[in-house]
Amino acid sequence: MGAERLTNRDDAVLAILKTSEEVNQLKDVDSILDKILFESRQFSGADAGSIFLVEDDRLIFSYVQNDTLFKKETANAALYQNFGIPISEQSIVGYVAKTRQSLAIDDAYELDATLPFSFNKSFDEKSGFRTTSMLTIPLIAQESRLVGVMQLINAKNDMGKVVPFSHEARTYIPLFCNNASVAIERGIMNRELILRMMQMAELRDPSETGAHVQRVGAYCAEIYGTWAARRKHSAKEIKRVRDNLRLAAMLHDVGKVGISDNILKKPAKLTDEEYDTMKWHTIYGARLFKNQTSELDHMAMEIALCHHEKWEGRGYPSISKKDVWAGDDIHLGGMPRNGADIPLAARICAVADVYDALASPRSYKDPFPDEKCLGILESDAGTHFDPEVVEIFLEIFDVIKAIRDKWTEGAK
Repeated sequence: MGAERLTNRDDAVLAILKTSEEVNQLKDVDSILDKILFESRQFSGADAGSIFLVEDDRLIFSYVQNDTLFKKETANAALYQNFGIPISEQSIVGYVAKTRQSLAIDDAYELDATLPFSFNKSFDEKSGFRTTSMLTIPLIAQESRLVGVMQLINAKNDMGKVVPFSHEARTYIPLFCNNASVAIERGIMNRELILRMMQMAELRDPSETGAHVQRVGAYCAEIYGTWAARRKHSAKEIKRVRDNLRLAAMLHDVGKVGISDNILKKPAKLTDEEYDTMKWHTIYGARLFKNQTSELDHMAMEIALCHHEKWEGRGYPSISKKDVWAGDDIHLGGMPRNGADIPLAARICAVADVYDALASPRSYKDPFPDEKCLGILESDAGTHFDPEVVEIFLEIFDVIKAIRDKWTEGAK
């Protein structure tokens, strides 16, 4: 939705419709927020921006982009900041949420003292960034539901100079946001549906919490992003795969709903026979995606089936996709998959899932310290885990920690 294409009103409307259609093809809320913010910044020439989503009576920080401070298409811990702002007239985003009216500010440091809201300088002071022009827009979906607020910062002209937001930006971006807000609601609903599915698994296995699957999904998305960027995959391709991978990884252990409570909740070590029964959760999970209608279904099946395979072999369930769809008379066995024969999404999820289990409290253990967790991953690289995936995990560990801190136990 670049500004250069918008030579008149018709062009602007067509661009909004085309971009809205692209947004509607995305499934996960984070991918939707990324697309909305990116396209709005492209249209307006904004250097930076953020999106807050409504939760109860607060605005929860949910997404950020900043070309000056952050490298493009790289893992970024800033995405996982965890804070909220009251919906009140005191802050700029709170004021826009309360009034439901867009607000353009030419210089945040020159606000009239009589205005009810003020500019919070703390981010600028900590980061060295200089906020000047701002365009803050309410995100209103169907039936006048307030979904959140988007804030664009520092519009730039062709010479790279910060300028006020144009009349076109103030006119057309709110129109785009009205369409995009419906997609945000749908993305939130998709995430919630998966979390409800996992709540069923949590009833059976207390370790399968909403916080756990949120973390594993986010770890996988960030690991994949770095893996794909190393191979110079296009930004569009990276975002498409991340969109599916985050949701698919959240469903990695959904097959545990088919395992007996006597095994899942056993407080002692499993017998060999019980362990063989536990292995079936990979098959039960994969079977849930038998009727595949999308790339998401296919990826969820691969992860559910293969996230316990090991890089050097010796993993499970060690059966073919064809066997997955067979009846319960099949048996576990055969040659395990190894190396690159294991789907990439499953190799990534294996590292993410094991790390989270190590770093999280369980009924039988306290969380392991970072040094011990990373030592285990490093020692098992090349045997249990894809060594490059472990290498990437260590490389972006600051982002991993930010994700871990965002979704702590007890969170949604």
